[in-house]
Amino acid sequence: MKYILKEMPNEERPRERLLKIGVKALSIQELIAIILVTGTKGVSVLEVANDLLLKFKNLETLNEVTVKELSTITGIGEAKAISLLAAIELGKRIGSLNQLKQVISTPLDAFKFLEVNMKHLTQENLVCLYLNIKSEVLDCKTITIGTVSMTIFNPKDIFKWALKLSASFIIVAHNHPSGDPTPSNNDILVTKKIIEVSRIVDIEVIDHIIIGKGKYYSFLEHSKTKKLSLN
Repeated sequence: MKYILKEMPNEERPRERLLKIGVKALSIQELIAIILVTGTKGVSVLEVANDLLLKFKNLETLNEVTVKELSTITGIGEAKAISLLAAIELGKRIGSLNQLKQVISTPLDAFKFLEVNMKHLTQENLVCLYLNIKSEVLDCKTITIGTVSMTIFNPKDIFKWALKLSASFIIVAHNHPSGDPTPSNNDILVTKKIIEVSRIVDIEVIDHIIIGKGKYYSFLEHSKTKKLSLN
């Protein structure tokens, strides 16, 4: 048997409050309760939402949660867990759309753009920012997902998107789950390989950014020239 907020006055229920005062005025707990719809025996939906927030501490942690982890909370089964994950992913994608056309002028700009979605990843992800002639972001693509310490990819997968998007410039980036952005020998070799291919297709790779926890490494900043070069 499931329980909604029957004991609460209508005007205090999350859905009614949303209609009355608007979605932006609702607490995170209330927003989660609306997605969950119902509670469970002896536990209201607001209590379930509160238990979820207590377990995962903050929205950043909730950003990487799994169906299995959500299902450990009383009142959240597989169906509700799936609904929550879908809502979280939709929010991520809307946020990504808002980032498009942002101008990337410096390695720090690229780091700030990428850090939000990459700093909590537990596996290495190789992504690429594709920029137009004005250095505005056309798109950000995940090229490959590796292990906790390495990722394998084909440079062709990077440049096929550059051609499809008619990109003028590319910024390659990957994360180090350890939190230390210092490049490995393999990172240096991979960067050299990407630069070699870029010269063949005549699309400039302007930087390779390694994302750590709160910090980054830019190959461009450590280059002796104004262009990315590892010669």
